[in-house]
Formats: sequence, structure tokens, C-alpha cells
Amino acid sequence: MLFKKKNPIGLDIGSSYIKVVQLNDTKAGYELALYDSIAISQGIISDGVVLELEKDNLVNALKELMKKAGIKGGDAVIGIAGHSSAIIKNITIPLMAEEELANSIKYEAEQYVPFDINDVNLDFQILGTRPEGEGQMDVVLVAVKKTVVNDYCEVVEEAGLYPVVVDVDLFALSNMYEVNYGLTEGTIALINVGANTTNINILQNGQPVFTRDSAIGSNTHTDALERSLNISREDAERVKMGRSVEGVEPSDVQLALSSASEEIYSELHRSFEYFRSSVEGGDLSKIILSGGAAIIKGFPETMADRLGIEVEVADPFKNIKISGKLDAAYIKEIAPAAAVAVGLALRRIGDK
Repeated sequence: MLFKKKNPIGLDIGSSYIKVVQLNDTKAGYELALYDSIAISQGIISDGVVLELEKDNLVNALKELMKKAGIKGGDAVIGIAGHSSAIIKNITIPLMAEEELANSIKYEAEQYVPFDINDVNLDFQILGTRPEGEGQMDVVLVAVKKTVVNDYCEVVEEAGLYPVVVDVDLFALSNMYEVNYGLTEGTIALINVGANTTNINILQNGQPVFTRDSAIGSNTHTDALERSLNISREDAERVKMGRSVEGVEPSDVQLALSSASEEIYSELHRSFEYFRSSVEGGDLSKIILSGGAAIIKGFPETMADRLGIEVEVADPFKNIKISGKLDAAYIKEIAPAAAVAVGLALRRIGDK
């Protein structure tokens, strides 16, 4: 499939896979025109940072994915994750116009960002005003290290694409959710369990009130399988996704997966407890689960049991038509893993 230049591609560069999504705008809504992915070697990306010595390997992997997907070039939207490189804070500041805040955001951010303010790219989104008489408003502040943004942009450009928007994975999840599920009332948690990072974005009446990137992910499952079953990493990835490997008993697989899953559930429990203690009205009504871990047999169901919260597996294509040129059955099978890439692909130049 040839790349169509009218819309940028969403490029989710994770620590284990690169995923690419392109959406077409139609009269009936969005249509999935392209989805593809490629595995990358362990250690190329660590906590959302491209390691300097691995840049060429990442460029080559991206070029290979582009060739595989038939992408000739064009615009791309990329996402950033990782608690050591991206800081997201909900802050309350004196009421002011957006233009005034744009001029003073550097000053406002200094007290919240643990890096040299000159070393980060800053952005913000005004959530709304506080009750009348308080003279204050709620704002989401985002700060990302310039070196991290520059490294990703350099890799994408060297591969032959042009980065037009740099987003944050946590907000890409919000984009995906809003298009497919609408802005719902109540408090829900968007949880994306990737290979090395779990993104947590809690929405209250459609607004982000708590965000966190946790340094644990589904590689915990892979590591446990590799270690306990004494199999290769490739075979561990296969059995994790329910495929059979000679000499490996399903019961042993389930035991290893269950043990590793408990670590992820415990981390989520700690995050939710902190949220409940720090945000008014912190009772979660539902978890929308995405990422590769959502495809693991029994993982969502056990999560619901352990955390005592309803868990729904995300469908990033719930309101997005799948082109007849694509394998719809395969797309539906891997859909939860495409959540961030879909959210990125929804972005357009000039968006706020």
C-alpha cells in the first residue's frame, strides 16, 4: 500500500515494537488505511530514551518497517513516554488568558519541573476555571527534555519521514478513547501496558486528572517465561501470546504468566491508592486496558479480580472503519496493541 500524503502517519516507537497507523478522513468518519509493525532489539530504547549507540539500529528498523508497509515518505506524528524524560503535572494557577499563559508558562513551570527549564520543551492545556470567586484555573503542564525530542526527530528524519507533531503517549490514549468511546461522565482509567512502560491516564468527566508512566510492562511476562521455562526470548514471546512451542506445557506457561502479572497488578494498585488519596472523587468506575498485555489470555479478567474494578479491553477501531484492503480479522486480534499508534494518527498539524 502506497503512503498517502494527505494525513500523517502515527508512529508508536516502543521498546519492543514499532507500530505504524494511518487514518483516512471520510464522510462517515475515520478509516484505517494502514497498520503494520516490526519488532526491535532489546536495549535500543530505555525508559523512552533512544540510546546514543543504538540510533543507527533504530533508523534501520524504521526503514525496514517503511519498506514492509509500502511507506515512501511523508509526515509523521511521534509519541514520547517514560517518567525520566517527560513530566506531566496538573497545576492550579491564577486565571489568565491563554496568550498570557503562553508568555509566562516558563516562569509557571520552573517550580514543577525537576530539570533545567532551558533544557525542556514546554506545552500546556487549560482544563477549565475553578468555581467563581477563586480566580484560578486548572492547567495540564507538559515538559519533555529537548534532547529526547531531538533524538526521536533525528531518527525519524534519517529514515525518510518528516516529524510534524510530537505528542505524549498518555494523551494519545485520550485521543483514541474520545474518538471511539466519547467523553463519558465519571472516573475511568486508561491503562496501556507496553513492553517496558505502563501508561496510566485517569480521566474525570473526560478531563485528565492523574497521569503516570510506570517502569514496568509486559517484558515482565517475557522475562518470567524465559527464566522459568528455560526457553529463548523469541519462544517466550510466542507462548506469551498463546502460541504453542514444542516441549512447553500450557500449565507451566500459565503459572509463570500469573506470577509476573501480579507485579503489574501491584504497581497499578499502588498508583490507584495514591490517586484516591490525592484527588477528590477518586473512585474509579472502569479500566480501559490496552497494550500488548491486554491480548494475554486471562490478564484482563484477573486484573479486574485483583483490583476490584471493571476492566474492558480497548478497541481502538470501535468507531474506525477498517479498509477492505486490510485483514480485518488480524487487525481486530491485535487491536489493543495499536491504541497509542491510533491516538497519534488522529493528530493533525496545528492541533492543540
